[in-house]
Amino acid sequence: MSRDRQDLGQLGEKLACGFLREKGYQILSQNYRTRGGEIDIVAKEGDVIVFVEVKTRVSREFGYPEEAIDQRKQHKLAMTAECYLTEHRLHEADYRIDAIGIEMEHGGRLRDLRHEKDVVGW
Repeated sequence: MSRDRQDLGQLGEKLACGFLREKGYQILSQNYRTRGGEIDIVAKEGDVIVFVEVKTRVSREFGYPEEAIDQRKQHKLAMTAECYLTEHRLHEADYRIDAIGIEMEHGGRLRDLRHEKDVVGW
């Protein structure tokens, strides 16, 4: 991954964390990794654990950023979320997987941020 894409991704995650905090979410973890995958943000909204995939783009050439979360990615997110719940002994917790799509302008200015709840079709 190029340094520019990595920087863009980190900026997107920072903006997403700020957005979630403003909405009353508590950020529990960032960049949670297992051998099988990664979850960008783990947050808590009330009693619900929320796993958040953040997609950041500078153009819609390939569609909206969050449209990149295909079936394969959804499956990996669900498996990684289950690892987190097991590791933290949260087997009985209510949880969901959300997506945040962020569009930036080329100058680094935020153009749009969309929060889609419960994006993984079981």
